[in-house]
Amino acid sequence: MTYCVAMRLDAGIVFLSDTRTNAGVDQIGTFRKMNVFENPGDRTMVLMTAGNLSISQSVLQLLHDHVGSNGFTIWSAPNMYEATRIVGEAVRAVHLREAQALAQFNIEFNVALIFGGQIRGETCRLFQVYSAGNFIEAQDENPYFQIGEAKYGKPIIDRVVKPALSLDDAVKCALISMDSTLRSNISVGLPLDLLVYENDSLAVTRFVTIDERNPYFQMLRGTWGEQLRQVFEGIEAPQWQAVPAAADQPVRMPLPEAVTPALTPPAPQSLAQQPDMPRQ
Repeated sequence: MTYCVAMRLDAGIVFLSDTRTNAGVDQIGTFRKMNVFENPGDRTMVLMTAGNLSISQSVLQLLHDHVGSNGFTIWSAPNMYEATRIVGEAVRAVHLREAQALAQFNIEFNVALIFGGQIRGETCRLFQVYSAGNFIEAQDENPYFQIGEAKYGKPIIDRVVKPALSLDDAVKCALISMDSTLRSNISVGLPLDLLVYENDSLAVTRFVTIDERNPYFQMLRGTWGEQLRQVFEGIEAPQWQAVPAAADQPVRMPLPEAVTPALTPPAPQSLAQQPDMPRQ
């Protein structure tokens, strides 16, 4: 499996992917999920993949020189929308060639892609492409996409990521999201590929491969965990109060006739009423 996340911000786009494809007691595979299509000064586009590795590799191989129905290649498309159409067509071409044979072996045609970047003459754009080749674009209301094992790293992104967020803060958020996933799912693993694209640079200027020896990632993992514990311990314990017998009761299974009740069950307690707090 894998986990990839990308965030489209006012200042640019942050891309982060892991490299694990197989996980088991005695088998771990490592393949890079991030690929860059770059013609400095004209376009920089990043493609991250999740799902069946053979399908992903076939799409990448075809995409390099595929001529779309619009007459463009990914290198000549005039904007990111047309470039994404070409990515979708490549997915459909691989599906047409491989899906039937895979189905005979009960293998689902499963691939998901995040594709984003900038072509000269327009702003940064970010898309998610599905197995059917259709796609959606990130908007200010939802400025990020995740593919793969997304659920563990989603809460921090939902709380933090807004278009005005700085690239450095988005990197912190993406790495915390990845750390949460690494801790909860063995199918996601180091090393990580991190690419930060700055608006109008039209070239890769900030990229790093992160492994277990990376000092910043180790600091972030330790600091985040410790601060989470401190916040948790600083929250007051629940306060219980007795409630009238007529209040809601738990669902109790009836005693068999042969069993004599020993005691009358006590009335349950309820959490104490707290004053209304302003919504965040």
